[in-house]
Amino acid sequence: MLLTDTTILVVDDEPVTREYLFSYFQNVGYKVLSAETAEQAELILKSEKISLLLLDIRMPGKDGLTLTRELRASSEVGIILVTGSVDEYDRLIGLECGADDYITKPFNPREILARAKNIIRRVSLCQAQHEAQSGVNEYNRFFDNWQLSLSKRELTDAEQNQIQLTEGEYQLLLCLLNNAGHLMSRNQILDQIRNREWAPNDRTVDVLIGRLRRKLSDNPANPHLIHTVHGAGYRFTAKVKR
Repeated sequence: MLLTDTTILVVDDEPVTREYLFSYFQNVGYKVLSAETAEQAELILKSEKISLLLLDIRMPGKDGLTLTRELRASSEVGIILVTGSVDEYDRLIGLECGADDYITKPFNPREILARAKNIIRRVSLCQAQHEAQSGVNEYNRFFDNWQLSLSKRELTDAEQNQIQLTEGEYQLLLCLLNNAGHLMSRNQILDQIRNREWAPNDRTVDVLIGRLRRKLSDNPANPHLIHTVHGAGYRFTAKVKR
């Protein structure tokens, strides 16, 4: 893939940072667009095929975390949060909302370029996998009151509501379904979802579990699908039908 075939969207209300990132990635060879607000970014996302967002957290109007959470409900676009905050809590919240990575200001442009390349590669692989599977006959897995489409990568509940999964959520759910009833450590889960071009870790698994529980309406205080075995890992307890 040529760099000019990849579009990066810089979203930051601070002109200096926005223009710096815009110029840097444009000079490297990428097609770059920019927006001052999340609302402007949403309009661009509707009309352009974006591979990666470089997204500020704190902006007037809708903030970057809210935009990240909304995008992750239906999109696998790459997201790097760029912020002046060094608060570890902000970083974890960003990952839980669905961001792929997090970098603080001031940053080394070469570092953010390296991270961007990895995420863009992952997004391209996901898109290629989806295109390759578009002609495959659909088949499903059934559990509890849910149906998982393996071709569409989406969940359908008992009321026929459809819920789109991100690539990470889909890979994690498929791992749990394939090992239903068995205790899976974080390392075992990581081994099965590591086919993506990223560097998942123990915290990544916990974040994905939290996102998946929310989509499955599985109360973490009293779960009936994904049980936490403290100090050991997770067990998917529902019976799975092919």
